[in-house]
Amino acid sequence: MKLVALEFEKPIVELQNQLDDLLRTSAGQELDVSAEASVIAAKLEELRASTYRNLTAWQRVQISRHPARPFMLDYVDRCFTDFVELHGDRHLGDDNAMPGGLATLGGIKCVVVGHQKGRDTKENLKRNFGSAHPEGYRKALRLMRLAEKFHLPVVALIDTPGAFPGIEAEERNIAEAIAFNLREMMRLATPVVAVVLGEGGSGGALGIGVADRVLMMENAYYSVISPEGCAAILWKHRQHAPEAAAAMQITGAELKNIGVVDEVIPEPVGGAHHDHAVAAGALQEAVVRHLRELLPLTPAELLAGRYAKFRKFGTLTGE
Repeated sequence: MKLVALEFEKPIVELQNQLDDLLRTSAGQELDVSAEASVIAAKLEELRASTYRNLTAWQRVQISRHPARPFMLDYVDRCFTDFVELHGDRHLGDDNAMPGGLATLGGIKCVVVGHQKGRDTKENLKRNFGSAHPEGYRKALRLMRLAEKFHLPVVALIDTPGAFPGIEAEERNIAEAIAFNLREMMRLATPVVAVVLGEGGSGGALGIGVADRVLMMENAYYSVISPEGCAAILWKHRQHAPEAAAAMQITGAELKNIGVVDEVIPEPVGGAHHDHAVAAGALQEAVVRHLRELLPLTPAELLAGRYAKFRKFGTLTGE
């Protein structure tokens, strides 16, 4: 897939094109352009480093939505082995926006569930753009209870703009399905590690996000509402989304600073879509490390730690 340049990346692309044109023009000719090429290459490297080192919250949101970014099943293919997908919520049906099943990660048998987006129109229709219906959350909980029954840890891979807001989802009680998951995941007597891969939107993300450890990819965001939604409410126009993103503290570094996230997983320069293998390797290392820390704990210790983790959110310190 050809990578699409985001708006703030266009100066980098222009300089890269300039370098490519210079090298292409000189190819096969007796021209020594090494000095000019070295100057441009140095400028390109400096520009790339400074751009990605100083990303704004809104720019990270844009990267999190990049169509070439690795999705849940891409990580499953690269990080997990022996994946066997399980289907259905045993109430209504299956939900392709929330695949899950049995797998092995770093030698650890586990259950993995998550949101799956699509890369083209056909797949997006199948996956509902990563927005799960109520049966998706009920299926996820069924698989988590299966994990609990067989003493397997759960890995939840979050990547959704939010739960599906359509009439049919309301008719099948989407709010109840998510709320039920919140309660039952808090009481799940097996280790749970959640990772925000790209978008972590609202209750749709939190519906599989109650975990002992919550991790985020470097260019993901995790928020109660999208920046556009916040801007529409507070500024009455979506054009203020960059301001909303800056004010909401939705990036991994900001959320780790206030204790909502336990670790930010580094990505390749420019984002995970530039190198799926490197991004997957970083995710696997982090998740396995946290699972190995959690597995020796007793169910009582897990539940007490999880309760304490979520109870401290929003507490005030100082006068």
